[in-house]
Order: sequence, then C-alpha cells, then structure tokens
Amino acid sequence: MSAVDVNALLARLGLAAVNSGTWSGRHGWSKSTEAPLLNVKNPASGALIAQVRPSTEADYESVITSAVEAASAWREVPAPKRGEAVRLLGEELRKYKADLGTLVSLENGKILAEGLGEVQEMIDIADFALGQSRMLYGLSMHSERPRHRMSEQWHPLGVVGIISAFNFPVAVWAWNALLGAICGNACVWKPSHKTPLSALAVQQVCNRVMKAAGLPAVFQIFIDGGTGLATRFVEDRRVALISFTGSTEVGRKVGERVAARLGKSLLELGGNNAVIVDETANLDLAVPSIVFGAVGTAGQRCTSTRRVLAHKAIAAELEKRLIHAYRQVRIGDPLAPGTLMGPLIDAKAVAGYQAAISAAQAAGGELLYGGKAIKGDGNFVEPAIVRARNEWPIVQTETFAPVLYLIQVESLAAAIAAQNASAHGLSSAIFTDRLQSAEAFLSAAGSDCGIANVNLGTSGAEIGGAFGGEKDTGGGRESGSDAWKAYMRRQTNTVNWSRELPLAQGIEFKVE
Repeated sequence: MSAVDVNALLARLGLAAVNSGTWSGRHGWSKSTEAPLLNVKNPASGALIAQVRPSTEADYESVITSAVEAASAWREVPAPKRGEAVRLLGEELRKYKADLGTLVSLENGKILAEGLGEVQEMIDIADFALGQSRMLYGLSMHSERPRHRMSEQWHPLGVVGIISAFNFPVAVWAWNALLGAICGNACVWKPSHKTPLSALAVQQVCNRVMKAAGLPAVFQIFIDGGTGLATRFVEDRRVALISFTGSTEVGRKVGERVAARLGKSLLELGGNNAVIVDETANLDLAVPSIVFGAVGTAGQRCTSTRRVLAHKAIAAELEKRLIHAYRQVRIGDPLAPGTLMGPLIDAKAVAGYQAAISAAQAAGGELLYGGKAIKGDGNFVEPAIVRARNEWPIVQTETFAPVLYLIQVESLAAAIAAQNASAHGLSSAIFTDRLQSAEAFLSAAGSDCGIANVNLGTSGAEIGGAFGGEKDTGGGRESGSDAWKAYMRRQTNTVNWSRELPLAQGIEFKVE
C-alpha cells in the first residue's frame, strides 16, 4: 500500500485516534462515552484508521435544540452576508483540499483523483452558492384588482436535515448544506457511519470558519451508530426538510415517515443507468465513457453505468473494445498513482457483487470479463462484463458494484424503451453522430431520466445543473439551477394601496 502517515493526516485535519461523533453549537464536541466505539477501517487493507464515538439521545437533542436556536438567528442575517460565510468556507476547503481528498480515498476506497474531485465539488458549490445568495428571486405578478400589487418572496425553512451516503461522504452534504445556508437555514448532518471521518474533518473546517467570523453555528453534526437516532431525526417535526441520499428501499421509508408529519423531503435514491450506443456512434468516445461510468468509484455511484444498450450493427465491435479496455483497468491501492479502481466499501458489498454475478449467470448471462473477488487484504473485486437481456430481474436490479450488462437492441426505439423499462430514472446517455437520434433521445418521448446526456457518459455531473431523477430515484433535485428553492418556503404577497376593498373574481360582499 502507498505510504501515508495516517496519524499526521488526521492531526492536520483536527482528528485523533478516537473522535467524538457529535458537535452542537450549544456544547461543542460531546464528551459522552456511553455509545460503543465505531471502528473505521481502510477498505483497501482492512487496517484501522481511527475510531468514532457515536451520538447518544442526549447528544442528538443538544444538536437539534442548538440548530433551532441558530436558525432563528441566521434567518435575520442578510442573504449576501450568508453568502460571504460560504465563500470563507470555500476558501478554507481550498487550503485543505489535498488532505481532505486523501482522507476521502483512505476511508471510502475511491481513487485519489476522485477523492480530490469530490473536495473540488465542495469548493465549486461554495462558489455557486455565493453567487446564488444575491439571486434568491421572487416574481412580481399583475393583480386583477385595481391598485393592488402581487409578488412572491422566499423565506428560510428553519432546520434542514442532511443524511448522506458513504459513496460521496462530503460532496452531497455540500450540495445541500451550502445552498441551505445561503437560504437562511441551519443544517444538521447525519453522515454514513461507514465514512464518518471525512464528515468530522469537514465539520472542523466549518467550526473554524464560523467561529472566526462570529456567526451562528449553522452547521452541526451527529453520527448514529445504528438507526435509532436516524429514525428520530426523520420523524422530528423541528426538522423542516430531510434530504436523504441512499437506497430506494430506505428512501421510500424516509419519504413515508416525513410525509406522515407533513414535512418536506428531498430524495436522491438509486439508479440503474443505461448508455445507448447507436450504429453511428463514435466508439472512441463511447468506450472510455462507459468504462469510467462502470468502474469509477468501483461502481458505487448512483450514476454508475449499469447497462449498455448497443445497436446490433456495432454490438460485436463495442464488446471487443470494452473487454480490451477492461484489461487495462489497474485495480489496487486507491492512493497509488495509476490506480483506476479501488475496493468496494466492505465485505457485504463484495457479497452483493458475487450474488449478482451468480444471478446473471443463472439467468443465462455470459460472463465476458471479470466476475471474481480478489483474494487478499481489502475488498477488491474484478470489474465484470456480462452479456445479458434487459428483462432479466437481476439486470433490473441496482447492484452497487462494477457489474456491466451488455444488451443488444434492434433499433433506437427499442433502446429507449429498454432504458425506460427500469424502475429508476436517474441518469442516461446516448452515443450517436446522428442529430435525429440525439434529439429523439432528448424529446418528451425519449429518456425519462432526470439526466440525459449526448456523447458523454452517465457519471460525472457538474454542479451548475440540477441533479436528481424520476420514478424510484425519488424525484428530488440538488445542486445547481433553481434547486435552491427546495430549501425555502414560498410566500405570495398582495398589497392593496387603494381606498377600496375589491374582491377577486368580481365577488360582491357588502356589509353596512
């Protein structure tokens, strides 16, 4: 494994061998010792990185109570001033980009380039949020009544809850928290217990910035050792919005629980993303895009490429090129130069990968490449390519691992129908040099996904566009465009500046 002084890295980020998993504006880092420690291990070696003390019920209450107080103060701060705080946070993240990116790779297993890219994504959304803080626009409408003025404005929600997943341990928090903050909310973070160290390091950055600026503690955190506090979080009426990133199975339960209390939810769930390759496609573009989409983060992205729908005219050539490309994928230490795929997050993920390969073969799939767990330290597997059929249940199941299904289709119409047959609707792509094919794919009768790309892959969204999907992906939108509106409440205002009281729709209602 590459030589990284773990203790020195942790120290530079404000972490230690044993860390509190709770920070509230009221009490700072919790000193509780009640909950059993979480062991955070390097998925590439199995070595212990550090330990984290999960939050107790008292810790949770301290965080939420403090967040409510912070939200009350923060909403009075002008939005451009809130944007300035986020700018300062972005500058501090720039200083720690190398160390934070290394820590993400160390505890998550994604290659260093992706770890650094994830921190850059936080910096990018900080820049975006800074500009957005001066553009929280409402509309002005014409009233049907004389001497009346109608408009709308946007107000903070209060406390925003963020539940993030292990595969993007810091970036998804930033999408939510930095927009949530410029919108006037306090943000409470419950990161994945599989990758808590990266979250705690970011919390340290937040604390320094907000304290130095003399601003309210609008960023707070708790780590749940099980699911008890997470359930309480989801059901807590003091938390106006729950943004959840994770599986469709869990996300459906989150949505139901939040809806039961008439709260707001923002759900970013699974994906079973397809790339269509038509007979005119430039395979020099298609092949590297498919390989990155399928093996990037070891197939553990919600936008990972799971299916390739190849026109029969180019299917054999595409298959040949993909197998050749897969042979060049270097698997190993994610911090080592030249590595293209690191490990899966844990042994359970490896078991899920093996189960998917077995199910595909049992259905009649032909294993063209890979398909085995790699013996030795760490949770390494071979990226797999399977010749398959779209209707098989395993193909219609999201497997969070590098398993790619190659499916031959007769026409563009058949490819779009096969793509849209998935229960999920997150990301999609087509490779084509035919204008008509591209436009058909992007039309209302084309891709039914929240993201639809032409001549680039399913993975690697930019922060400027709204991110999210349809159907079993949950319907939420985060990051760019007008996603900021999810973190605010809309208020319609009508001002009567006349000396009369006309009613809408011409209604007459006179009282002497």
